[in-house]
Amino acid sequence: MRFTVSCLGSLRSALGHRGGSWLLTSALVAGGLAFSPRVLAAESITVRLGRLSQTVSLDDLQSFAATGEVPGSLRLYRPLLNASVRQALEGEISLEPEVGEVILDEILHTSSGAQLLDTLKAIAPNLTPSDLRITLKQVSETESGLTLLSILRAMPQDTLEINVGTLLTLASQFRLAQLESKALSRVLRKDPAAEAAEPAPLLGIDPFSTGPSAVERWELVLHDHSRDRSIPIDIYWSRDTHGPLVVISHGFGADRRFFAYLARHLASHGLTVVAVEHPGSNVSALLSLPKDGLPPASHSRILPATEFLDRPRDISFVLDRLEKINLYSYSLRDRLNTKQVTFIGHSLGGYTGLALAGAALDLRSLEPYCKTLSPVNVSPADWFQCAALDLPVKYANLRDDRITQLIVANPLTGLLFGEAGLSRVRVPTMVLAGTHDTVTPMASQQLRPFMQLPVDKYLITVVGGSHLSVGDPNNLNADLGRIPFMPALPDVTTAPLRIYLQGVSLSFIMQQTSEAEAYAPALNPAVAHAFSTTNLSLRLSQTVPEGLASWPRLRQGGLHSQEGLLSYLPSLLHLEGIAIQDQLQMLQRQMVVYLRHTPPSLTAVYWPFLGAQSPMQANQPNHRSTTPQ
Repeated sequence: MRFTVSCLGSLRSALGHRGGSWLLTSALVAGGLAFSPRVLAAESITVRLGRLSQTVSLDDLQSFAATGEVPGSLRLYRPLLNASVRQALEGEISLEPEVGEVILDEILHTSSGAQLLDTLKAIAPNLTPSDLRITLKQVSETESGLTLLSILRAMPQDTLEINVGTLLTLASQFRLAQLESKALSRVLRKDPAAEAAEPAPLLGIDPFSTGPSAVERWELVLHDHSRDRSIPIDIYWSRDTHGPLVVISHGFGADRRFFAYLARHLASHGLTVVAVEHPGSNVSALLSLPKDGLPPASHSRILPATEFLDRPRDISFVLDRLEKINLYSYSLRDRLNTKQVTFIGHSLGGYTGLALAGAALDLRSLEPYCKTLSPVNVSPADWFQCAALDLPVKYANLRDDRITQLIVANPLTGLLFGEAGLSRVRVPTMVLAGTHDTVTPMASQQLRPFMQLPVDKYLITVVGGSHLSVGDPNNLNADLGRIPFMPALPDVTTAPLRIYLQGVSLSFIMQQTSEAEAYAPALNPAVAHAFSTTNLSLRLSQTVPEGLASWPRLRQGGLHSQEGLLSYLPSLLHLEGIAIQDQLQMLQRQMVVYLRHTPPSLTAVYWPFLGAQSPMQANQPNHRSTTPQ
């Protein structure tokens, strides 16, 4: 079944409502744009199913999108015209307009963008690169927003075919992924050991409250002349500095303030914290992309492959400079313990930390995976990791022995570290994963890599957590939260998670010090349970929960296979089986507790059915005994 769009009349204005369609809009132009008038534009859609066809007016679709009422001409398709379709028709994506042309160049001219172009071709088989270019030239900045309807009206073709089968496959896969996420959430939400245990009393120290030290923040820009790279950093410190140095690395499209709340909290407890900004993959790099020409070998400009090497090198360079500052700075002397560094990273920053902790970048397994990606099944994590294939090298050891501890939230891992993967990481590591992370999916990017870590590891699972749940709400790039596959949760929802992350991070860091015992109670799973809410359930463990180790998504044999539609059924059945087994075990434990405290008498239970008192009742004084009839 295909839609065919006919170009018959003049352009209509965009709807200007916000929503969540990204399949076509994110690939064509940046949001916040609308099409200027033109001579030809689509006015109708011809729906073809075998030999049957029907022409549908775009005005009728626009009326449905605006009001929710199904016009008479669309009565046949009433079962398909639900709220999701309406949202897709009227949806607007808001991004910086100047990035639009660079996005198109990325799609048309780079190897990583070719994956998205293949997806577009699968959806619209007769959509050509020249059509995309012509459409882009029709856009100009207005107050209206870009919508799916405005794109359809602006296409220069006489007809535009849209393969509904492909769209249904995408929709089905997205829906199945949601069902799988909900099933995984049910498995992870219950932690009987944590629920039954009482949190150990804190030994005079509350790591979850703000510390006693007054915090100062200094801003510096360090220039690496060998790479011609200027690296901004923020240093958070206090007068009573002690313990390890903490270094923070942000994710793609963010900046050094992403974990500002966490940096201030740690510094208030006496730790010196250095937040590093990576100039090749921060938010500024996205807003200042060059618009003329392409880089050598048509490499990605949105995420240059060199960032997979430059980011770890940024950290090593900063540590080199901090060693000198620690010796010669009057104020910061002896406050920068570069010999003992805890690294904290989010998303692409998580990759950065794992590479520094000993996981060698090894692209030999990644290359065949990216070559066989299904065009209708590409996740953001796939695009990110496949961008690394533009590197001239396939193996790089970026280890820095000054990194002695690791905290990574929603890390990007995938196949970037090859078969040996994270087994080379020898430092204590804490991993935070969210069940609703659609950018770096929990199973492939966190749970499976966590199982590769050899020893000394903790896993924080956030049931209901998204990719941006741990970000500082006062410093979070608003445009990131408006991308449909990367939703941001309300601040009030994520507040308990951020408080917990502050305390558990501090306690984990302090395990490297002589005060380890005082902070150890905060690493109790019962504490994580105490911070859980209805919206976000928290779980702390040192292993993948029992039963999940054999989950198809986590089997190492499927490391190179992409998750297709057929793989969801056994995955869902496995998760539902675990959930049922957990419920039965919980009922069994409740029954044992009940019997232990109030053991029933078998005779008291069964004797009344015989129509007489029990022997115990019969033998009691002052009671009359009766003989069964």
